[in-house]
Amino acid sequence: MNIRTHKINNTTIAEIISDKEIIKHTEDALELLGNVYFQDIDKVIIHQKNLTTDFFDLKNKIAGDILQKFSNYRVYLVIIGDFSKFTSNSLRDFIYESNKGKHVNFVANIGDALKLFSR
Repeated sequence: MNIRTHKINNTTIAEIISDKEIIKHTEDALELLGNVYFQDIDKVIIHQKNLTTDFFDLKNKIAGDILQKFSNYRVYLVIIGDFSKFTSNSLRDFIYESNKGKHVNFVANIGDALKLFSR
């Protein structure tokens, strides 16, 4: 795992770069949060491929647990991916409601993620 940083309006944003799943459990999210928190970063971009597929099955509550950790540490999160392939109405509603807020957002690409953080 590498962390690529972006600077917008004197704010550092961490983009997590990896070809592997890096968050499979809540503990993995806590480790990532510790890494970025130690670097005084409170905005994170992660790619869909870096999250366990279980994250997108809301019945197991992994997404809720992980996102709660980001909220508790006051770290803003943007998840980049193609979410149109998911057919679950509850997941689509979850993404829609998340995107109404400012703390967790789901977007299609890095450009959209950086735009969110520039507001």
